[in-house]
Amino acid sequence: MHSLSDPFPSPPSPPPPAGDSSDAERRLREAEERLRDAIEELQRRQRKAAACGGGGVGLLPPHPPCHHSPDESCVANAIGNLCQSFLLSYGVRVGIGILLRAFKLAKGQSYSSLLDLKQLVSEKDLIVREEACRVGLLFGGFTGSYHALRCLFRKLRRKETPMNVVLSGSIAGLSILALDGSNRRRTLALYLLARVAQCAYNSAKSKNKFHFWGSHWRHGDSLLFALACAQVMYAFIMRPESLPKSYQDFIQKTGPVAQPVYRAVRDNCRGLALDIASLSAYLAKKGVSNHVKLEELPSIIPCSIIHPHTNSCLVHNANASSATFRKTFPLYFSLTFVPFVVLHLQKFMDSPARTCWLALKGAVRSTAFLSAFVGIFQGVICSHRKIASKDHKLVYWLAGGLSALSVLLEKKSRRSELALYVLPRAGDSLWYILINRHLVPNIKNAEVALFCACMGGVMYYLEHEPDTMAPFLRGLIRRFLASRISNPGPSSSRSASYAYLQSLDAIQKPKLLEIREVEVSSSEKYNLESIPGL
Repeated sequence: MHSLSDPFPSPPSPPPPAGDSSDAERRLREAEERLRDAIEELQRRQRKAAACGGGGVGLLPPHPPCHHSPDESCVANAIGNLCQSFLLSYGVRVGIGILLRAFKLAKGQSYSSLLDLKQLVSEKDLIVREEACRVGLLFGGFTGSYHALRCLFRKLRRKETPMNVVLSGSIAGLSILALDGSNRRRTLALYLLARVAQCAYNSAKSKNKFHFWGSHWRHGDSLLFALACAQVMYAFIMRPESLPKSYQDFIQKTGPVAQPVYRAVRDNCRGLALDIASLSAYLAKKGVSNHVKLEELPSIIPCSIIHPHTNSCLVHNANASSATFRKTFPLYFSLTFVPFVVLHLQKFMDSPARTCWLALKGAVRSTAFLSAFVGIFQGVICSHRKIASKDHKLVYWLAGGLSALSVLLEKKSRRSELALYVLPRAGDSLWYILINRHLVPNIKNAEVALFCACMGGVMYYLEHEPDTMAPFLRGLIRRFLASRISNPGPSSSRSASYAYLQSLDAIQKPKLLEIREVEVSSSEKYNLESIPGL
C-alpha cells in the first residue's frame, strides 16, 4: 500500500552494469601510469639540468627542503632558535650562580636570608649577569647562525652534502668571540679538539681502519685521565702561569696547602733561594714560626712546613679530604641539579623527588672522587719526604698521575667525560710551555680558528656519524639546537617525487585487489571527472 503523499512512486533505478566497475578500474590505472611517466620525465629533466651546472636546457633543480616547518620562514626559524638557546644557557648560568649563593648563605647560618631576594640575587653579591649574557650569546649565536647558514647553503648550492654541515658549523663557530679573554676561548677550543679527535678515532675504529694499541682496555679512560692530571698538577706546582687564572684559583682553594708553600717548593726544585720573609709571615700566621727552622737553600721542604698545624701526615690527609668534600659539594650539586632542571624541565616536573635524589647521589659521588684525589696527592707528597732527602719536580708529575686513580670512584660513563675535560687543560699548559721555550710559534687568535674548525667537525659527526660521539655531548648539542637536526638517511637526497613513486608502488597492488572486491557502487567512488587535471 503506497503513501498518500506519493501516489505515483518512481520505480527503483536498475543497478549499473558490471562493465562500469571494470571501466573505472582501467581508467584509474591509466591515470596512475600517466602520472608516473610525468614524474619520471620531470626527474630526468632535473638530472639533466644539474649535470649542466644548472644552466642551459631544463629546469633548475629545486633546493632540498629545509628541516624546519614549511609554514615557518628560514629567518624566523633561525631567530627562534637563537632566542631559545640564549634563554636556556642564560638560565643555566644564572641558576648555578643562585644555588651557589644559597649554599653560601646557608653555610653562614643565615637561613632566613634565603627568603630575602635582595640578599639572594642582588647585583652586589651575585655577579653573573655579564658572564651569563656572554654564555647565552655564545650558544644562542651559534644555534641561530647555524640554522640560518644551513638554509642558505641549501638554497645556494641546491643540494644537501656534508660540506654544507662543515661550512655552517665552522662559520657559526665565530660566536666564540662572545667570550672575553683568549684563555677561555683557547680552553674551549682545545676541549672541542679533543672531542673531534674522539669522534674521528671512533669512526676509524668502527670501520676497521685504525685503532690504538690497548684501546680495548677496560680502564683506558682512567689511564688518559691520569696522564692529563699528571701534566696539570705538574704545571700547577712548577709552571702555574701556564694554567688559566680561574683554574689555578680552583686548585688552590680545593687543596690544603698555602700559596707561599707552593712557591717555596717551586723555588727549591729549581735550586733558587727561598723567600724567607714570605714563608715566615705564613708560619707566624699559623702560630708555629718558633718551631720550624728555615733555610734559604734546603735540600727538601719538610712536612712541618707543608702542614704546620699538625705533625701527623695521616691526620693532615684526612682533614684535607674532609675539608675538600665540604667545600666542593655545593659546586657539584649545583652543576648536577641546575642543568638537569633547565634542560629537562618536563622530567623534573613529572618526578621532582627522583630528580633531587639523582642529583644528590651524583654530587656525593663526584665530591668523594675529588676529595680522594686531594688526599692521595697529599699522601704521595708526604710519603716522598719520608723516604727521600732531595726534592725533584717529577715527583709532582707522578703524584698527579697516582691521585687520578680516584676517578675509579666515578661511574664508568663519567670517566671518559672527565678525561676529555682535563685533557684540554693539560694540552693548554703544554702549549704554553712550548711557546714560552720558542719551540712552536705564537699565532694571534689561533684559538678562534681552531674552535671554528672543530665546530665544523663536531657538527659533521653529529649529523652523519652520531654514534661516534659521546651520548652526553650529542644530547647536549641537540638540546641547544632545539632537536631539529635529523640524521640524513639513505633517502634524504631523494626528491619528493621519488618518495611518491615509492609509495605508489607500495600501494598499487593492495589497491587493485581492494577495487576488485568493491560492490557495484564503485563506479560512483572512482568518478575521475571530479578530479582536477584527470
